[in-house]
Amino acid sequence: MKKSLVALALLGAFSGAHAQSSVTIYGTLDAGFAKTTNTTPGVSSPTTIGKRDNNKLGFRGTEDLGNGLKALFHLEIRMEPDTGTIEGVTRPLFQGQSRVGLQGDFGMVRLGRGLTALQESTVAFEPWNGLPNVAGFQTDLQVGGYRTSLAGSGSDSLGQAGNSGNRFANAVFYNTPVYNGFQLNVTWGSKENNGAPAIVGRGTATVPQYVAGAMASAYPYSVSATYSAPGAAPQYSILLATERNATEAKLYQIAAYVRPLPALKLMATYNKQDLEHFIAAGRPNSEMNSWVLGLNYTMGAGKLLLGYGQKDPELVAKTKQMSIGYEYSLSPRTYVYLDLSNKKLPTTATSTTSITQNHYSAGIHHNF
Repeated sequence: MKKSLVALALLGAFSGAHAQSSVTIYGTLDAGFAKTTNTTPGVSSPTTIGKRDNNKLGFRGTEDLGNGLKALFHLEIRMEPDTGTIEGVTRPLFQGQSRVGLQGDFGMVRLGRGLTALQESTVAFEPWNGLPNVAGFQTDLQVGGYRTSLAGSGSDSLGQAGNSGNRFANAVFYNTPVYNGFQLNVTWGSKENNGAPAIVGRGTATVPQYVAGAMASAYPYSVSATYSAPGAAPQYSILLATERNATEAKLYQIAAYVRPLPALKLMATYNKQDLEHFIAAGRPNSEMNSWVLGLNYTMGAGKLLLGYGQKDPELVAKTKQMSIGYEYSLSPRTYVYLDLSNKKLPTTATSTTSITQNHYSAGIHHNF
């Protein structure tokens, strides 16, 4: 939704917005009822007002510099719909992203904070399109627990505790133009520490491998390469991606989708991670494989979402998840949804025994 420069001035947050030739304000509001059983063994969560998607308020703009060159910026705030508070007490104000850059015939270069190349590319191959809800697969199985399994893993391994685990801060982001369906995306991060607490890793509690405030041991990077058939809704697409974070955890991924019918999208992801730099070989979770199969099927104003996946950590019980969802569009910007999920997972992060969780949620999603 486009707003005038006068409206931006009234917001009082962007005094330099007059220099932009195009500024957009956009956002998402998502809220619903949710319940999950066995959140800890034998204990179920009460029915709460939850969310299926990240709730956000964003500002993006471009300025035409001539000769095909544009300056651009993108700022995104995330918040909780049930309380109106900023998402996560330790997370930055612009948790979603804060990037500025240039775009031209060479592609797009941005600096700041945002999703890594792998994390930004992989959502197109997941049945819930990367939504971070319990029924979806992207947060856990599609990236093999890389975001959630242990301190030191995840893209933002040296961020504050509780920070979003799928972004780089202090980074450079580059996207090539699309050449005959091919595109390369690269993210490179600095060694800066962004407030991480001590990470024991191969050290001890008194002498941790990564002390609080210490810089990364290597420059983090993330690379994804995609090929998509031509068209607004490509008939098929393939992804190859890899990432190494600031504690040298490594992630490898291959994914694909195909549309055998215009209304049907079939997708698959295989993922492998290696955490051996900061977890001694033979200890739980030092290696992990995962895979997800899913589909979307559109029926008029409705859409069916279905997925099944497994995660197989080293020396730890497998995670197995099946989910089904349904969306019904009330307008191009608003839909209601229902999600059901059954998940078998380890009792603890290093356990060989399992518990079963059931998740139920229903709500409304609106984009503006």
